Amino acid sequence: MKVVDTIALKEWAVAIDALEAGEQIVIMRKGGIIEETRDFKLESNAFFLFPTYEHQKIELLKDVYQLRLESITQATDVQKVTVTLTSYAEVVADLEVNSQEELNRLFPYHIWTEYFAEERLKWKRAKPLHVLILRIFKLERPIELPILDEYNGCKSWISLKIELPEGVEMSPVLSETEFEAQNKLISELISHG
Repeated sequence: MKVVDTIALKEWAVAIDALEAGEQIVIMRKGGIIEETRDFKLESNAFFLFPTYEHQKIELLKDVYQLRLESITQATDVQKVTVTLTSYAEVVADLEVNSQEELNRLFPYHIWTEYFAEERLKWKRAKPLHVLILRIFKLERPIELPILDEYNGCKSWISLKIELPEGVEMSPVLSETEFEAQNKLISELISHG
């Protein structure tokens, strides 16, 4: 697989950690506060995951992930001037969730509390909640880059200002069989209930 995009999706560092561990294959989006349209739009089907730290809230995570957030936060310098990219994602599906019932069926398959997920669904009620099913690839060698001013702010997508090393190597977090089993299960929960 050859990486050609330099686009990244911003996500909580603790969520990226769970994705890289194969503990979930979904993320949820409605849009960033300073997004151009204030709605989420899938700008690319393949992207780097850019870890963010400022909006992670311990009370919005299931108990087991609260300890992980504490560990990640303690290991992170708040005055960071660089960021380390460790994973790449391919979107397999962009599912729209419109009801609390659909959202409740997803509860076992992500790291967030019911409150967090419910609030995401209720925000801008007329718009659906996007549940992205992602195939995650772990980079063999992490990429460190400076944090530029344009990376900051409440927006989902950023364009990275880097030249990628020749031949970025990566491997899937889950086997094809493991991933397809989860993908099928989650897709059916949303489409059929």
